[in-house]
Amino acid sequence: MARKTKGKKSKKEEVEEETPDLESVDQGENSDDSSQYSYDGSDGDDSQGDDGSDVYVSDAYEDDEDDFEDQGSSDEDEELLEKQHEDDGSVDEMNQMEDLEQTYESAPRKWKSGKRSATGNSRKGTAESQLMHTDDLSSDDEDEDGTGNRIGKVPLHWYDDYDHIGYDAHGKKVAKSASKSEGDRVDQAIANADNQSTGKFVVHDALNDKSVELTQRQLEIIRRIQNGAYAHPEHDGNPDYIDYFSGVNPEVSGLNSNRYLPKSKFQPSKWEKMQVDSLLRKLEQGYITMDYLTGKVRDMNDVNKNKDPNAPFLLWTGAEEDELNMRKGPQHIAAPKAAPPGHAESYIPPDEYIPTEEELKQWEEMEVKDRPHGLLVPKKFPNLRSVGAYKHSVREAFERCLDLYLCPRVMKRRLNIDPESLVPKLPKASDLRPFPTAKCIEYKTPYDGDEAPVIRCVSCSPNGQFLASGASDGIVRLWEVETGRLLRSWDLSQVAKSVDPDCDENDDTIKPVVTVEWNPNAAHHCLLAAVGKCAVILATGTEGAHDAAITEALLSEAKSGGNVKTEKAAKAVKWHSVKSDSKPVSSFGLSSGPLCALLTRNEVASLRWHVKGDYFVTVSPKAGAPSVLIHHLSKGNSQQPFSKAKGEAQTACFHPNKPFLFVATQQHVRVYHLVKQTMVKRLISGCRWISSMDVHPSGDHLIVGSLDRRMIWFDLDLSHTPFKTLKYHERALRSTKFHHRYPLMASASDDGAVHVFHSMVYSDLMRNPLIIPVKILRGHNIRKKLGVLNLSFHPTQPWLFTAGADGRIFLYQDI
Repeated sequence: MARKTKGKKSKKEEVEEETPDLESVDQGENSDDSSQYSYDGSDGDDSQGDDGSDVYVSDAYEDDEDDFEDQGSSDEDEELLEKQHEDDGSVDEMNQMEDLEQTYESAPRKWKSGKRSATGNSRKGTAESQLMHTDDLSSDDEDEDGTGNRIGKVPLHWYDDYDHIGYDAHGKKVAKSASKSEGDRVDQAIANADNQSTGKFVVHDALNDKSVELTQRQLEIIRRIQNGAYAHPEHDGNPDYIDYFSGVNPEVSGLNSNRYLPKSKFQPSKWEKMQVDSLLRKLEQGYITMDYLTGKVRDMNDVNKNKDPNAPFLLWTGAEEDELNMRKGPQHIAAPKAAPPGHAESYIPPDEYIPTEEELKQWEEMEVKDRPHGLLVPKKFPNLRSVGAYKHSVREAFERCLDLYLCPRVMKRRLNIDPESLVPKLPKASDLRPFPTAKCIEYKTPYDGDEAPVIRCVSCSPNGQFLASGASDGIVRLWEVETGRLLRSWDLSQVAKSVDPDCDENDDTIKPVVTVEWNPNAAHHCLLAAVGKCAVILATGTEGAHDAAITEALLSEAKSGGNVKTEKAAKAVKWHSVKSDSKPVSSFGLSSGPLCALLTRNEVASLRWHVKGDYFVTVSPKAGAPSVLIHHLSKGNSQQPFSKAKGEAQTACFHPNKPFLFVATQQHVRVYHLVKQTMVKRLISGCRWISSMDVHPSGDHLIVGSLDRRMIWFDLDLSHTPFKTLKYHERALRSTKFHHRYPLMASASDDGAVHVFHSMVYSDLMRNPLIIPVKILRGHNIRKKLGVLNLSFHPTQPWLFTAGADGRIFLYQDI
């Protein structure tokens, strides 16, 4: 829609004056069918006219639109139309089409367009554009067969040495034209002259290497663009502004017509509530009356003029506190009340309150704030009416006002909370049974001398029938649990000396048994003991008829001296076979006593079995890189998993059901994946020195004991920081253990006490573990600042074995 201006003619009007009307040409050649080719040029609905009636375009004009849409391929469309009309036998219709095309090619261009209404439809009485439909072509329609070149933005000079110029959509080569390959410029000049004489416009398509003839429609578009006009005649660069919302009919546009009303439209207005509250407040205070609210009185000033200013009114209405609380600004703080009068302020004070002359002289020399009663001097009066006015009343009132003005006051809000409500509600200890409660059996260690040897470690067999203990005298003792009878004793200190080449034969130093671990597999009847630099493998001789052959097969490689395959591990550990003359405890036992000793570089401080009973790990804190060694008992082989030492390793243990290895240094616990040979996680304990470690049977939780009196619980799935830190002991922790069947956990300390906890771990990951202390077991004496050094749970019963520095072993049962 062109903009109409006064006094000036637009370019479109000048073109209309210079060029003849295309409608007259159409009427001259096809006067009978001129109404058949009318077209509604509106952008709204192409199928409706101005009066709402349907307007249909003839088949001939639709074919002409197809001719416009296929740019540069008019010859193909003509052949297709001729073939269709020959098949149908419609010769008259073909002649009519040719006349229409001839009219379009010969006639000059004239465009007419009209303004549109608010609904988007053309207004009545406007002229429609002729013969040129809306330009709605796309690049995909130009190559329907897919025979064009589809190489994209690839440089064409890459194909100079080939016989083709690219590939089409079907993957076939697009051949080069012969004229370009021969380079005949004379033929091209002749062809250009012929095209100019015939009125053709031919351009060269370099991508497809062919000449393309421009149609009249394309030439018309080029001409309009060169003249600075829009490519399509119906485009209006300056449309009239239509105000959709502020017009006469704001619903014409249809915007937001399908939206639901917001929730705020169905809720009471907060602003109206505030206005109502303000009016009620003014009505209560007397600023307005009901006549003002009902409209009988327009202005309250007229009502207040008739009021008597001298009329009595209430000085205190009783709502002063409410007004203070409702007012804006800082919160009102009431002044502190004055102290009530004492016996000295009485008009008949007791005799002890009446000062003497010496006291009066002393009070006069003192400052007022240091006097016992301030400015007041107690006196006796015969009766109350004899009491005169207090001469210091004005001064004291003034000083109180100064105190209230100068001294800052702060409102202290005290929380009235019941202290018992802050304590978590824990179940009763009786509801959490069974757990060990009383000392039942004492295992007395035989010794020579004045003091009993320190019991360093204890371990119970998987069936719960036997108990092994290690003492500072270098002897491992085998006990019967139910009777407390000593069955066997093996001196491992001599074994360690005989294996160690650095040890002098005349050296009488006794090497203590630091750690004893029973094989967790019930079919493997063997022990591990750490003595000096050696980890000694012992056959217990307690196997039955079915387990004797299995135990013998397991220990066969150990008896032969092992078979370390890797050179690095061979430097760190050596397997030595040891002969033993001990008699087995069971009649089915084939061997008993120490069978093999694994000699390392430094003293072994800790060793632990794998849950399957074929692998075990030894820890030597001072050995450096080979401080942690993994041994395979059935094959007699050893491995060194780490090439570098990350701190001094204190203890290590295996994961119960995953190929993980937990290595505890002094302050951290590192988790390693043995198959992938990578570190999975590093747990930050926050302790100064880790002394013990144990993994929950589920494998998702870990407890760590430290020498700074802390027992730390880690949730491996939750975080690398402690889940809970328990600090119940008074001295260093020596051992921490989980029970493998019951939800029990215990910790032993140098304070001579053993704390038993109920530790329930739920399968639901959303519930935290329940950790409740249920019992404190005492019975060991503290000797040389050492208390309970080790503990071990019974595998099938809620019983607990403890080993103390006083040389005694106790069994606590649930009685």
